[in-house]
Amino acid sequence: MSKTLLSPIIVGTMNWGVWDKNLTPKEMENLIQICLENKITTFDHADIYGSYTTEADFGKAFAASKVSREKLQLISKCGIQMIAENRNNKIKHYDYSKEYITWSVENSLRNLKTDYLDVFLLHRPSPLMQADEIAEAVEKLRTEGKIVDFGLSNFTSAQTELIRQKIDVSFNQVQFSATNYEPMVDGSFDYMQMHGIRPMSWNPLGTVFREDNKQTRRLKKLLATLVSKYSLGSDTILLSWILRHPAKALPIAGTVNVARIQSLMKAVELELEKEDWFAIWTESMGDDVP
Repeated sequence: MSKTLLSPIIVGTMNWGVWDKNLTPKEMENLIQICLENKITTFDHADIYGSYTTEADFGKAFAASKVSREKLQLISKCGIQMIAENRNNKIKHYDYSKEYITWSVENSLRNLKTDYLDVFLLHRPSPLMQADEIAEAVEKLRTEGKIVDFGLSNFTSAQTELIRQKIDVSFNQVQFSATNYEPMVDGSFDYMQMHGIRPMSWNPLGTVFREDNKQTRRLKKLLATLVSKYSLGSDTILLSWILRHPAKALPIAGTVNVARIQSLMKAVELELEKEDWFAIWTESMGDDVP
């Protein structure tokens, strides 16, 4: 079980830097303040975001904001070795050696201008990962106060169990949405609930607004009715759909739109009626529940 209390919706920073919005430090500083004003206090990072640059940009904004460290929670991940200007990698690969995990966490701390990460995650499973070595690195970082909670990202139940046999796992960040609902039917969420592991949901709006196909058209038609019924936006309803599941997944919202950030927490207050929840799943599948 985690020691850290995260906000019920997490803000994702993947799009903040050069990979997408290319926000200035001042814009990042303002966005941090807006998130906090709207009770969104948890920020999700990974070392690779912005080709290893976004953490440092966020850190400058965080330092300039003068926000007390205790008022927010910082998540970061490591393990993916990308080909980038500031890395001497010839091919994309994974590294979960004790030395690399330790160095990467300490580097994230420097970049984020903080003494500790509230949550540290392994970004993707590697065929070469050694559970004993990972546990040793994580335990040392925890003992030194550099990380509070430890978790995984994109790990299957079997891969999670491999790590969990050696060290406590508090979180697993997986893709989960109305259009990518596999974790709730393939046993992943059942496993997490059995072992006190909290899911985080990346890409929580799925492909509803990104793709035009039979599935998304069915969902958009239903959502138009639900928007009218609940007087809330489609994105709020889709986040509420995630929050209704008993695994208590924490959606990671990637928006930098101020109006959308201000409306995110409405999803926490909304409890979809049971038949509406099943209607969303039905339209996603294109068939009645079994």
